[in-house]
Amino acid sequence: MKNVTSSIEPGSERSTRARVARLILEHGPVTAAALGERLGLTPAAVRRHLDALLADGMIEPRTVLPRGQRGRGRPAKLFAITDAGRSAFEHAYDDLAGSALRFLAERMGEEAVTEFARSQVEGLLQRLEPVMRTVPEDQRVQVLAQALSADGYAASASKAQSGGDQLCQHHCPVAHAAAEFPQLCEAETEAFAQLLGTPVQRLATIAHGDGVCTTHVSPVRIKESKETGR
Repeated sequence: MKNVTSSIEPGSERSTRARVARLILEHGPVTAAALGERLGLTPAAVRRHLDALLADGMIEPRTVLPRGQRGRGRPAKLFAITDAGRSAFEHAYDDLAGSALRFLAERMGEEAVTEFARSQVEGLLQRLEPVMRTVPEDQRVQVLAQALSADGYAASASKAQSGGDQLCQHHCPVAHAAAEFPQLCEAETEAFAQLLGTPVQRLATIAHGDGVCTTHVSPVRIKESKETGR
């Protein structure tokens, strides 16, 4: 598997190119101008790094028409991470995880996989449940995003236009295994609801081919939902 910086010249160039790739992973699809602003790079420098990442197959260009233009105006060019690019970020053990789960399913059945998936998120629950009890409700999604980022999921939190919050995970170390065994995503979603104390709904997952794992967090507390019958 090619590392995102393996074919890049050493020193600051390699470090900057890795930062460009990381920003595209976490915030993409994104324009070259936005990357330059975030990193303080000139347009020429950004283009040099983008060309190298494109040549390595780490990123891909996407063309999007400006909103409201209805075909008029110059299309915006965005850059998104590819499967190969995402694999360069800590996907080394994904195949091993898939093999282990297949072995478990064959020997002990699907229920064993579900039990294993829940055991995998138990550490997150034990670590964060005491913290969440001390965190104001309107800050819990942000705290969860920070914890997930520390675990390698490149997560972010924002307010949803429809109300509530949106939790995004821009990286999944076990995406391929989760595509075969959705119990991994289901157990994680259950853990989110337990930690946040509110209903959550998975809107998209990297395992299903989406660019980002997106979870909508309801503004209604679980206790309120049960009391009102909603």
